[in-house]
Amino acid sequence: QVQLVESGGGLVQPGGSLRLSCAASGSTRELNAIGWHRQPPGKQRELVAAIITGGTTNYADSVKGRFTISRDNAKNTVYLQMNSLKPEDTAVYYCNGEYWIGGGLKDFWGQGIQVTVSS
Repeated sequence: QVQLVESGGGLVQPGGSLRLSCAASGSTRELNAIGWHRQPPGKQRELVAAIITGGTTNYADSVKGRFTISRDNAKNTVYLQMNSLKPEDTAVYYCNGEYWIGGGLKDFWGQGIQVTVSS
């Protein structure tokens, strides 16, 4: 099993920045992809950014140029640097990892962390 723990959320003013962290532990040796999703109030969960094996990154169009996803393999941690935040970025942000375990691809989620962008 894999445990994912997010940190770094909170309240920030429009135009501000936050950095989210997701620390992974457990059976993390064979990572397929890891990234961030978010669920705004009253809306469905959506992909924000992800890193796929090999280093390819994907971003939602709404965050391109403002958000950056990165990994520290030594710390088993993935980060989401969020700049130029907008009120519409307000959401619960979830870390999501896909790992090869026991010959199969398994999906794990963190508990979620609140990000609120408001003046």
